[in-house]
Amino acid sequence: MAQEITNSGHDDMIHDAVLDYYGRRLATCSSDRTIKIFDVDGPTHTLTSTLKSHDGPVWCISWSHPKFGTLLASSSYDGRILLWRESPPNTWTKIHDYAGHTASVNLVAWAPHESGCVLAGASSDGMISVLEYKGNVWEEKILAGHGLGVNAVSWGPSVAPGAVASASGQGQGREQQGPLRRFVTGGSDCSVKIWDWSSEGQSYNCIAELTGHGDWVRDVAWAPSILSKSYIASASQDKTVRIWTTSAPNPTAADWTSTTLPFDAVAWRVSWSLSGNVLAVSTGDNKVSLWKERLAGGWENIKTMDN
Repeated sequence: MAQEITNSGHDDMIHDAVLDYYGRRLATCSSDRTIKIFDVDGPTHTLTSTLKSHDGPVWCISWSHPKFGTLLASSSYDGRILLWRESPPNTWTKIHDYAGHTASVNLVAWAPHESGCVLAGASSDGMISVLEYKGNVWEEKILAGHGLGVNAVSWGPSVAPGAVASASGQGQGREQQGPLRRFVTGGSDCSVKIWDWSSEGQSYNCIAELTGHGDWVRDVAWAPSILSKSYIASASQDKTVRIWTTSAPNPTAADWTSTTLPFDAVAWRVSWSLSGNVLAVSTGDNKVSLWKERLAGGWENIKTMDN
């Protein structure tokens, strides 16, 4: 049963609202510089905690996989990424404060849990930060991402396309040594970039730059599907969404092909279903549309909702 939170407790605009892995708790963040945690496991909602430490509007929050405990990451206009841990219940402690950016951190995203306790952040300073919990410390890496600013980041599945279906379990000829660590970013330079972890160099390298958008890329989303293809959606101020696909296990830029979905307004956000076969798009005209790939090819709008 759906429930509506009529009193959020925030004193300003809410920028993000995310359910935890089990769907029992909701975290919200706001321009009032706070994060609020609600218990929503039942007919009513209860505010259980308010987290205060950011010095500017909080844009994004993200729950980790419960394998790593109850961790919450937050990013803010103040240029910081904060990591919070709950222990005991309803008692939150700030366990890490990353201040390596020089401008707003627009989005944070956790890697698939198979890849480890790893978090990526996208910042308006043009840099991408990657934080990894190893040996009881947070290791920090900073990458030059998009010259005019990084607006979004999304992790890919931890296995290559076709790996589950292939007889060898390695997927279409790639020798996969452990879980993959790949992510995609979108920037104000109108491009989409794909990054891959190199165990030899102990670094993340840009392995493909996808071009075609005519304005800022506002959001990117890598579909969680682990079947025969990889899918990435990118949303842009040019009023289009591009869906990039490839079946190559270790693709270069030339291996990706794109389909363009036109809209009547700026495309702000894109999000895949857990099965990876339905794409939700939110646009500047207060509409959310759902898209699905046809068996014969191409994408069709299966539903549009007006706010």
